[in-house]
Amino acid sequence: MITAPPSPRTGGEVDLEQLLIATSRTFALAIPLLPEPVRRQVTLSYLLFRIADTFEDAAAWPRELRMEALEAFSGLMEHPDPAAAEALARRWAEEVPCEQPSYRELLAEVPAVLDAFFSLAPRAVELIASHTARTARGMAGFVARVNPAGELRLNDVPDLQEYCYVVAGIVGELLTELFLLDEPALAAVAAELRGRSRTFGEGLQLVNILKDSASDATQGRLYLPEGVHRAHILTLAREDLAVAGAYARTLQSAGAARGIVAFNALPIHLALATLDRVETSGPGAKLSRPEVFSLVQRMHRALDRNEPAV
Repeated sequence: MITAPPSPRTGGEVDLEQLLIATSRTFALAIPLLPEPVRRQVTLSYLLFRIADTFEDAAAWPRELRMEALEAFSGLMEHPDPAAAEALARRWAEEVPCEQPSYRELLAEVPAVLDAFFSLAPRAVELIASHTARTARGMAGFVARVNPAGELRLNDVPDLQEYCYVVAGIVGELLTELFLLDEPALAAVAAELRGRSRTFGEGLQLVNILKDSASDATQGRLYLPEGVHRAHILTLAREDLAVAGAYARTLQSAGAARGIVAFNALPIHLALATLDRVETSGPGAKLSRPEVFSLVQRMHRALDRNEPAV
């Protein structure tokens, strides 16, 4: 069991909700739908994965330093050390080239985020720590492949799927375990949920990759394999999102809390609409705020009528 020694940090608890809003778009909409205690568990899980993402995405930072940071962060997950966290946070907030100022703020708050994380129930801490460490080390493996020109090129569809698993499939696995931890009624469908969780994550990540492919390429992130037609990736994303829809409907039919159903259904609706937009308008296309609001309202109306959420 992972436990943390007392932290030397003072000054009060970090505002997790503000960090979430500042560093997320979709998750900032979806996480507040969740009931407690899973809402706090998922908020902290998101922030921890966002920290790892920040190191992986820091294209202007030398490859070796990105790998070192990911390994050090994995170590903090598995072997809590408040003094080390304080020192690393100061260094990371100064050195890591962040795409958004809010990511730098999150790095500076690593000790406070870890304090809040290690105050969760022990089983939740164990699940989140192990999955976050696996993701961080998996990211380090891909960062190690960055070439001297600063480019990461994925070789083929299986390579793309392995990348999606590292950065999103593991997240799907973690979320499933957290839902099962706090919803005993879901035990009867646990195998179905676990069997679809990896594909759910892959589908959401493929949509992000298709949407951001142009901007990613300018940062040396060449996730779409050369020689693979874009239409093939679009089809794969749609197939994955169909599995994600089945995941959400399984939760709903098994009697999961409405907030858990909504949390899972909303990203699927947004991903499907984004995929349609990207297919017609190309990379960089996004949904407008009114369109997002309309999708949220449509989902809630379906839930109000006890209709399938997806």
